[in-house]
Amino acid sequence: MELHLQSHRWHARLPDWAAAAVAGFGAGGVLMLLELSWSSLTGATDPWLATHMIAALVMSWDVLQTSGYSLGVTVAALLVHYALGVAFGVMLAAIMAPFRLDSSLAMALGTGAAFGLLLYVLNFYGMAGVYTWFAALRGWPTVIAHVIFGMTAALIYLKLERPGRPR
Repeated sequence: MELHLQSHRWHARLPDWAAAAVAGFGAGGVLMLLELSWSSLTGATDPWLATHMIAALVMSWDVLQTSGYSLGVTVAALLVHYALGVAFGVMLAAIMAPFRLDSSLAMALGTGAAFGLLLYVLNFYGMAGVYTWFAALRGWPTVIAHVIFGMTAALIYLKLERPGRPR
C-alpha cells in the first residue's frame, strides 16, 4: 500500500460555489429536521419553539410571545435557516478549497465537524449577546446538530464539487 501525503498549505484555488450553496442548503435541511426531531423526541412543551426563535431574527420580538405552529412564522424561519445554511456552506467551501481540506473524506468530515462546532460557539455564545433568546438553545443536542450540519455540508460539497472545471 502506498501512502500519499497532501500538503494543506494555502493554495490559490477557488471553491465550486454552486456545489457550496447546494451543500449548505442540504445541510440546513438536515439541521432543521434534527431540531424538530429532537424537540419531538424529548417531549418539549412546544416543538415549534426553535422555529419561533429563528423567525424572530427577521420578525418582531412579538413572535417570541407566541407558540405552536404558524405558517407565517414557519415560512420566515425556513427562509432564514436556508439562507444561513447556504451562506455557511459557501464559507465552509471557501475554507476547504484553498487549503485542500477536501482532499479526502476523513479530512472533509473533520473540517466540517470543526466548522459546525465553531458555528455553534459563534451562534449560541457570540450572537446570543444580541439575540438573547438563543441562550435557551445551548446544550449538547444543539452542539451535536451543528457538528452534523458541518459534516453534512462538507460531505455534500465533496460529492458535488468539480475542482477541475474551468473558472
